[in-house]
Amino acid sequence: MKLDVITLDGDAAGSVELSDDLFGLEPRRDILYRVVRWQRNKAQQGTHKVKTRSEVSYSTKKIVRQKGSGGARHGSRKAPIFRKGGVYKGPTPRSHAHELTKKVRRMGLMHALSSKAQSGNLVVLDELRAEGKTGALAKQLANLGWKRTLIIDGAEIDSGFAQAARNLGQVDVLPSAGANVMDILKRDTLVITKAGVEALEARLK
Repeated sequence: MKLDVITLDGDAAGSVELSDDLFGLEPRRDILYRVVRWQRNKAQQGTHKVKTRSEVSYSTKKIVRQKGSGGARHGSRKAPIFRKGGVYKGPTPRSHAHELTKKVRRMGLMHALSSKAQSGNLVVLDELRAEGKTGALAKQLANLGWKRTLIIDGAEIDSGFAQAARNLGQVDVLPSAGANVMDILKRDTLVITKAGVEALEARLK
């Protein structure tokens, strides 16, 4: 598929031929769901923790005598049925990550790129160049109509552009190696530089 290339000022800068294997697929929601779920679970800290009956601080004195009280034969206030007692089978620190094959992860990225191309929210940019001024960059992006935007560059990001975009809350800037399904789907507009297109095609071919 062929797509027009623009500059940050909105001027035309030719066109580029995009691979149908990356940008022309019919997006599969099941693949995208699996990859996003894998990313979310891998990022989850898993530091949740409750105290069991061996960890709560309470007297270990026997509550009442074993026989003759007419009540249950409790030996400790730390039992889960008592207030301030330990929690039974509560959460403990663990990893929520699970395995996902490299083939499915690769397919997920390809279908995410195709979904943006199919919806018309894919823009190809000539290059990333900025003077490091956040206000000037924000004005350029506003003129282009980009709000919630992910920008993917080649192997490295221009330092001036990265500095200018750092304080723009709704703009993410990633090198091609950092392109991932969740960030692509999270933003409304996907902007890829020509260097980024070449890097992604080399990565996913």
